[in-house]
Formats: sequence, C-alpha cells, structure tokens
Amino acid sequence: MTNAWEDRKKALENEYFHKKEREVLDKMKHDAEEILAKGYSKDRCPKCGDMIKPMIFRGVPLDKCPSCGGIWLGPNDLKLLAEKDHRGWFDRWFHADSEETSDQEV
Repeated sequence: MTNAWEDRKKALENEYFHKKEREVLDKMKHDAEEILAKGYSKDRCPKCGDMIKPMIFRGVPLDKCPSCGGIWLGPNDLKLLAEKDHRGWFDRWFHADSEETSDQEV
C-alpha cells in the first residue's frame, strides 16, 4: 500500500515540475516572438508592412511609404510642422500636386 502512495506522490511531483517547465518555455517563446516582431516592424509601414523611406518636409524628418503613400510622423514632428507655418501647411500638403510637396528622399 505504501508503494501506491509513493507512486502517487512522485506522479504529482512530476506533474508540478512539468507544469513549471511548460510555463518557463511558454514565457521564453513569447519573449522570442516579441523580439522577432519588433525586428520585423522596424522601419516598416504600419499600414501595409512595406519598407518606409525617410524624407524631409520643411526641414522636419518624416517617413514615407512608397507603396501606400502613407506619411508617418514622429512624436514631435506634428508640433514642429505646426510651429513652422500656421497658415495652412496641412491644406497645402494634402491638396498640392506630388511634385510641389518638396519631398526629398534622404
């Protein structure tokens, strides 16, 4: 009878360690997936996933996607653009022909 209790005790112990090992492996897998996702999304368009290209607009560095045409601003870029021209730079940007935007690839 004691042998059955010992077997049960060992089985529960093995189950506990198996569960703990699984938790560690799942966390390691999750961390590795996050690292890969960050590496893949760096310098990529959040809309279509294509590589973005840096450009300068009125002295402010921006990112432009050649595929979908998206313009991506950094944390302070909108503030910098607004300080440079208060009279409708936004309208001129979106209503101007593509040649008039003075976008220069860096």
